[in-house]
Amino acid sequence: MLFQKKYDKIESTNYFGDDMSIDDYRPTYMVEAIYDLRANDLLRHGITAVLVDLDNTLIAWNNPDGTPEVRAWLDEMTIADISVVVVSNNKHSRVERAVSRFGVDFISRALKPFAYGIEKAIARYGFDRNEVIMVGDQLMTDIRASHRAGIKSVLVKPLVASDAWNTKINRWRERRVMAKLEEKYGKLSYQKGI
Repeated sequence: MLFQKKYDKIESTNYFGDDMSIDDYRPTYMVEAIYDLRANDLLRHGITAVLVDLDNTLIAWNNPDGTPEVRAWLDEMTIADISVVVVSNNKHSRVERAVSRFGVDFISRALKPFAYGIEKAIARYGFDRNEVIMVGDQLMTDIRASHRAGIKSVLVKPLVASDAWNTKINRWRERRVMAKLEEKYGKLSYQKGI
């Protein structure tokens, strides 16, 4: 019975999703980099909380110190009273070590492309899902998870061209998915804001 209750909860929150279509990988927006998301634009779109992937989105996967632009972006979000929470598939110790210097809350082991980490962040911080956006550099994980959670999404270019070994497989699949998206919707291009 205990297992059944847990299973019902998982099923009702759509962690594992249902039938997939190419539309499940289409981002709401595409911007060059996270720091191209301006606070006034987010607020104009009703966004009060930004869930952000860690590696190659907030910081380069091989440079945990971040850039001055990202630090300025985080300050801008704080001043505008926009919550920022890192939602990462990495283990707790890795995410904690990376974000501690930024003073940002986080959800580790998010299990993207499933909605688990996003749902956990929404519940933990009491966010209204209509005011939440997920920002990430991967269609296969970040954007797919946002669709499963029923929130808006932003696809950004990876901060560095190289990837960790486990991301390289997703990049290959991502190129195929992007081609199918463009076949259906026309050329998709990165913008300087939303």
